[in-house]
Parts: sequence; structure tokens; C-alpha cells
Amino acid sequence: MKIALAQLNYYIGDFDGNLAKIRDAVSEASSRGADLVVSSELAICGYPPLDLLERKEFIHTCIQSIEKLATMVDEATGVLVGGPEFNPNKDGKLLYNSVFFLYGGKVRQVFRKALLPTYDIFDEYRYFEPNQEFNILEFKNRRLAITICEDLWDEQPFENEFSRSRLYTINPLEELASQDPDVIINLAASPFAHRKMEIKQSIFTGKAARYKLPVLYCNQVGAQTELIFEGGSMAIHSSGKVAAKLPFFREDILISDLDDLKGPEPPASAGSIPDRIESMADALICGIRDYFGKMGFRTATLGLSGGIDSAVTLALAAEALGPANIHVLLLPSQYSSDHSVNDSVQMARNLGVKYNILPIESLFNQFRQTLDPLFKDLPEDIAEENIQARIRGTLLMALSNKFGNILLNTSNKSETAVGYGTLYGDMSGGLSVLGDVYKTDVYRIARYMNREKEIIPANIISKPPSAELRPDQKDSDSLPPYEELDQILEAYIEKQLSVEKAAELGYDPGLVSRIIRMVNQNEYKRYQTPPDPSNLLQSLRDWPAPSTGSQILTRNR
Repeated sequence: MKIALAQLNYYIGDFDGNLAKIRDAVSEASSRGADLVVSSELAICGYPPLDLLERKEFIHTCIQSIEKLATMVDEATGVLVGGPEFNPNKDGKLLYNSVFFLYGGKVRQVFRKALLPTYDIFDEYRYFEPNQEFNILEFKNRRLAITICEDLWDEQPFENEFSRSRLYTINPLEELASQDPDVIINLAASPFAHRKMEIKQSIFTGKAARYKLPVLYCNQVGAQTELIFEGGSMAIHSSGKVAAKLPFFREDILISDLDDLKGPEPPASAGSIPDRIESMADALICGIRDYFGKMGFRTATLGLSGGIDSAVTLALAAEALGPANIHVLLLPSQYSSDHSVNDSVQMARNLGVKYNILPIESLFNQFRQTLDPLFKDLPEDIAEENIQARIRGTLLMALSNKFGNILLNTSNKSETAVGYGTLYGDMSGGLSVLGDVYKTDVYRIARYMNREKEIIPANIISKPPSAELRPDQKDSDSLPPYEELDQILEAYIEKQLSVEKAAELGYDPGLVSRIIRMVNQNEYKRYQTPPDPSNLLQSLRDWPAPSTGSQILTRNR
């Protein structure tokens, strides 16, 4: 039996488009001799549909689309397609997260997801009833164990202080393995997170080796607003070696012969994982491209300051959208260095993007004049710094409004975490490209983007970071070195360590406490930031408000 994995990029709610994608993939796979074509989790409607699942007309349209697809499937090739299903029982949630087996013009069998994740970005138990019945698909003299995403693994997917190894009290694979299947097939919608790529693969290969069964894993690809799905669908030999693998961040079809996956093991594994920074850059490019494409946007604008964040944002956006679709503004003040302007001009020319220089000094002076009756005799401080940032934000939004461009925000995760940014100024935008990327990784991505030729001028990468909102300003005036800051933030945010545990990294406990308080105190800012291609690490959007009576150790920008 030949089984095809159709790794496709779906649009949420675009039933006709998604159906056409699946139909075309079935046609191609069938022409290449496939007996069965596998799509991904909730493929017919796109993942994640979120509260659309609470609309009955949405579910009816999903079911109608599946039935329509079934009429297009003849007796040469079967199809497994993911979609929501009404719960036929009077008790429990209204829906199941299901997989429909289509063959000979009809829906022949339905399989339901048992393990419903409710952590990180997932909230499936809100919508779906967990499956408690496990059946095998018998097709063309083979016994197929059908699983949906989380059903393939129940291990704790991230590190935390609880250190629990399992999340669930039921193991679908144990239930299915007892029924003597020939292969495990998994339809997934597993978002990209560079920390988890190797972990996921090791879980899949471990399951194949444990049960001595081939594993076919079909993941979706592409971005859905803030989530990015990497693809990376694979066929795993019963020995636990990866026999074949589809590329990351690109649509493709993989056809595997089941006999080959159960015969002599392959001489070498095909399961190489790309470099972490390469994966992050590819994910961000995919996130930008799909955010614009799926929202119906075409052109972008951003402020190019001569700093590392705006430079990397521009390099990624130019790759995703094409230089002709980007218009940048250089907005120097009296505090901007000559090299910042020159570096920005050089980068714009390197990429061939349109740019304009609009000095803001005169506008800033007008603001100061207007406010002088109120600010008289008071020294300049963060208020004047933020005025400059908001002038820039206003000019960038004016360009966006006038020409229909989407403003790309250039703030990184390190700054956003601790509130080092200006609301309605440099935090403005329609998409925060680097919102889930730590500052130290921004530098690494910059070097990666320069791997073949210099796109980002070397001076932008080597000079000390500065907001340039006052004379001789440096980021280090307000923050610890980014190498230290990022490690503390990662310990607190990604690993969910306590203050005490984070301090065991070797940093001063007072510094750790200060950073963590800054994170908690700036939740109000993060709620007002643009969406970001998140889950590269973990979203900052659900962090708690500060404890009552906590002392503000730094002025909020």
C-alpha cells in the first residue's frame, strides 16, 4: 500500500479553497499511485478555527464540504480528512475533533481525537468532547491506526517546575496497538517552536521503535495570524529511523510504500533538523508572507532607524513580500547619529526598497513649544523621549493610511517583556515581526541574513544598541546586557522558573527580582501590542498582572 501525506497550507474558513487544495492533492497523489491520501487536523476548515466552532452554520458548512469532497473520491484512492463533527450523543460537548475516511464517493468511517490539549496556545477541551472509543481502519487488506495530533504523544511538552512526565490518564496508542495495526497514521496541526522540533521528532521515532510500527505524520504548513506551522511531515520506519521527510515551511506531498517502512531499515535517518536560527528566520518569513496573503494585504511600511531590530525586520519582510512592496521611512531627530542615517540609506539601497527621509526635529520643537506652559522649568525626561517616538509613529501610520500599507512593528521580545518601548509610538503597527524573538537572537538572525552577501550593513550589527532619544543614549543605561537579560527572561517565561530558581543561574538575586517585576508590571503594555508570529518560544500575552504593592523599579516608557 502506498500512502501519501499531503502537507498543505489552509485558510481558516475558506471551505472552497481548502477543498480545492485537498482535491488537487488527491488527484496528484492518485496519479502517482497512492492508495490513500492523508491530510492534516481540521484541514477542511483550517486550524485553529477557535470560536468559529461555536457557530452551527460553520460546522454545517464543514460537514457539507466533507460530503462534497467524498463525491470526488473514487474507488482507486481513499482519503483521510480532518474536520469537526457533531457529537451524536446527548451528553458531553457539542463537537468532536474528527477524521473522516472517504472512499468510493461516501464517508465510510469516522475517527475522533481523544487527547485534547489545553495549554500554551491550545484550548481544545473548550470546544470538543474527548473520544473514548478506539477503532482500526481496515483498508485494502491493511489495518490502520488513525490518530489526531496529540493522540500520538501524551508526554509533557514543555519544561516547568511541576516536572510531570504525562498529561493524560489515557493512552490512545496503547488502545490501538492492542488491535494489531500495520501502521500508525497521525493527522496533526502542530505549531512551530524551535525548542520543540527535535523533541517532537524524538517522540515520533520513539513511538515507532516502541511499537515496532511505521509512523506516518502529516502536519499542516503555513501561518494563521500569530501561529506558524512548520510542516516537516515524515514517514518513520518501524525501527524508529526517519525514512523520508517533507521540507519545512513549504507545501509538498510525500508518498511512502508501507512495505518499505516495515522491511529492512534504511541505512541512515532522513530526519535532520535545520539550524535553530535558520528555522526561526524561515518561520518569520513564512509568518509575514501568510499574514499579508491571508489578510488580503500586499504592501508594508516600517521605520528604519539604523538599529538592529528595524534592519532585521526589513530584511525578513523584503524576503517575504519582495522589495517592491515595501516603503521605509527614515525619521531622524537631533539625537540621531549620522551613521544611523547613512547605515539605513545603505541598507535600503542594498535591498532596492523605496525610502524617504523625514527629519522630525522641527515637529519635536513644536511639541515642546506647545507644552512649554505646562512643562516650564521642568527638566527633560522620558516624556520628551516618548514624544519623539510618538511623532515617528504618527508619520508611519499616516503613510500606512494614505497608501494602504501595513505598518510592521520592529520591537523585539526582550524589550516587550520588560516594557522598554513607547505605547502609540514604536509599539505601533499591524504585525510585530520580532515580537517573539529575543534580542540576542535578533543579532544571530542578522548574521544569518548576511550569509551570502551583506544585506544589513556591518556597522548596524556591531554598534551598541540605542534608542537615540537623548544625547549619548544606550540601551545599557536602562537594561542589563542583553545576554544576561535574555537568559533571565527565558528562565522565567519559557521554563517558568521561580525567582529563586532563576537566581540559581548565577545572577544577582536582586537583578533577577527587578527583571521579573518589570515583566509583571508591563502586562498592560503587552495587551496593546500588535500580533506577532508567536510560539517561536512562548507568547507573552497571558502573563499575570503585578502583585499588589509591587514597587516600580524603572519608569515605564
